Amino acid sequence: MNIQESVIGIDLGGTKILIGEVTKGGEILGAKSYASNTENQTKAVEVLLNALDDYTQNIGFIAEKQVGIGVGLVGRVDYKSGIWLEIEPGKTNPIPLAEILNVKTGLSVSLGNDVVCATMAEKQFGWGRETNDFIYLNVGTGLAAGFVVEGRITQGGHFNAGEIGHTVIDIHSDISCGCGRRGCIERLASGLGIKEEALRHLKDYPKSVLAKNQAELTGKMVLHAAEEKDELSGKIIDNAALQLANLIMNMVRTTDPECVILGGGVTRNEHFFQKILDNLQSNTIRFVTKGVVRSKLEKDKVGLIGAAVIGMNLGNEGGKE
Repeated sequence: MNIQESVIGIDLGGTKILIGEVTKGGEILGAKSYASNTENQTKAVEVLLNALDDYTQNIGFIAEKQVGIGVGLVGRVDYKSGIWLEIEPGKTNPIPLAEILNVKTGLSVSLGNDVVCATMAEKQFGWGRETNDFIYLNVGTGLAAGFVVEGRITQGGHFNAGEIGHTVIDIHSDISCGCGRRGCIERLASGLGIKEEALRHLKDYPKSVLAKNQAELTGKMVLHAAEEKDELSGKIIDNAALQLANLIMNMVRTTDPECVILGGGVTRNEHFFQKILDNLQSNTIRFVTKGVVRSKLEKDKVGLIGAAVIGMNLGNEGGKE
C-alpha cells in the first residue's frame, strides 16, 4: 500500500479514546481504542498522551507522512486558540492541548468539540455532500447538535453552541438537570436519560422485564424492551420519541435546514427512529426537503473521522499549532 499522506485523528470520549490514521479521503487506515479517564482534564490529557505513545510505538503509521493531528474532545473547546477549556461545567481547567501535542509531535494540531467533529465528518463525507444547510443531532449517552449554515458550522461566542440537550421541553417536570433547570430533553430522551426514566418508574411497574436486572440497566435495554411490548419501556420510548420530534421541529425554525441528520447510538434503533418520524408534523418540516435521516457514517468511527477532518484544516474549524 503506497499512501503518501494521512492525518492522525484522536477522539476523546467519556469512556474511551479512539486513535487512528485517516486519509484525506476519509479512509481509516488503522485505529485502536483505549480506556479514557475523564475525572479531570489533567488526568485525561495524561492518559491521552500515553495512548498516543502506545499507538505510535506499537501500531505505527501506514502513510509515508502524517500532515497533522485533529482531536475531538468532550466539553468546551476554544478551537481558535487550541485550548481545551473545560471537560464539563464545574470541571474547568483550561489546557493548551494543541501546543502540548505540537511540541510532542512536531505536527500542526487542531482541536474541536466531539459533536462539532462528528458534524464536520458529516459535512465532508456524509449528507453534507448534498447540502450546505443541515443540523446534525447526536443522540447518544448525552444529547447535542451541530448547526451548519451556508457550509459553516456555528460554535458561538463562548464555544458553547449546540448544547440543545439543555432545552426544556417539559415545563412541569420535576426532573432536575445538571444545568440547574428542570425538564431538559437530555434527561428524558438521551441514552442516559432513557435509562434514568426507567429506574425512576420501575417501582410502579414491578412486572416489567427491566426489573430483573436493574444494576446493569442501559438505555439500549429499554429500547429493546419497548420493541418487545414491555409496558413501562413503551411509555418511556413513546415520550422520548415525541420530545425528540418536538425538539427537531423547534430547531428547524431556527436555521431553516434542508436536512436533519440523526447520529449517535440511540437513533440507530429502527423502532425508535420510526416513532420520531411519526411524531413530526409535515407542515412544520415542509422545508426540510432532504428529510430527517440517519447518518450514513459508522457511529463508532464518526468522531474519529471528524477529528481527522479538522486536522486536515479543510474548513474554518481547527486550533493552532
